[in-house]
Amino acid sequence: MKILNFGSLNLDYTYHVDHFVQPGETISSLSRTIQAGGKGLNQSIAIANANGNCYHAGAVGSLDGQMLIKLLQDHNVNTKHLHKLDHVETGTAFIQVDANGENCIVLYGGANQAITSDMVDETLSHFSKGDYLLIQNEINELDAIIQKAHKKGMKIFFNPSPMNEKIFKLPLEYVDCFLVNEDEAIALAKQENDILDALQAQYPNATIVMTLGKKGAYYRDHTQTIFQESYKVKAIDTTAAGDTFTGFFIASIASKKPIKEALQLAAKAASIAVTKEGAAPSIPTLDEVLKK
Repeated sequence: MKILNFGSLNLDYTYHVDHFVQPGETISSLSRTIQAGGKGLNQSIAIANANGNCYHAGAVGSLDGQMLIKLLQDHNVNTKHLHKLDHVETGTAFIQVDANGENCIVLYGGANQAITSDMVDETLSHFSKGDYLLIQNEINELDAIIQKAHKKGMKIFFNPSPMNEKIFKLPLEYVDCFLVNEDEAIALAKQENDILDALQAQYPNATIVMTLGKKGAYYRDHTQTIFQESYKVKAIDTTAAGDTFTGFFIASIASKKPIKEALQLAAKAASIAVTKEGAAPSIPTLDEVLKK
């Protein structure tokens, strides 16, 4: 069983400042850090940390993307379908964090928005019926990826983040499992009440996994609804909690674990992630989760 994550990779530049820069103003930052980011990268590391057979497809700049490739490889993610592009830089996020801990972010899609139809065809040629596909909303060519993966008989998992109107133009009827937080679920259902019922009515062939942060998570398919409680911890940084949950859930069901066990492992993994700072560095291994 192969798990293909066709997803984003970013370099996150974080500047700590006294206050957000104002129009016409030049300020000095107190510090700057450069870290790996992108929902795709985080979710691939989570899948691999959960012992899933993960392949990451996507694109980075040939000059500035090696750090991200090495990080994935260090976590046993297969990167042979990751393209290095000469004509564009790696996707970036420029983040200001002020003295109160508030942030503002400017995104540059870069290589994440330079995926071509040929890249999609070449990548998917290595996968077959029954393999899993995970996608988010941070790369281009999603329509083609979904259409072609469905035609091959792959099982499609979609985390519609960031949620925007482009998502409703995609062939969502081919999605086998939606992985959403509460805000994304409301936007996808276009209503705030009876969200799971609404999503099941709109996408009757799909399962829904809806995370609610510290309030837990729900799983819904056409035969059952399962609630998973969260594990109570002192949260330090929630950055990659959702990505951790997603990766562990997918890896668990790919290894044929029962849904209840997959939800439990995913919730435990997310609870560990929020007790550590950072995104990728906070994602636990399966051994850590099993010891919790």
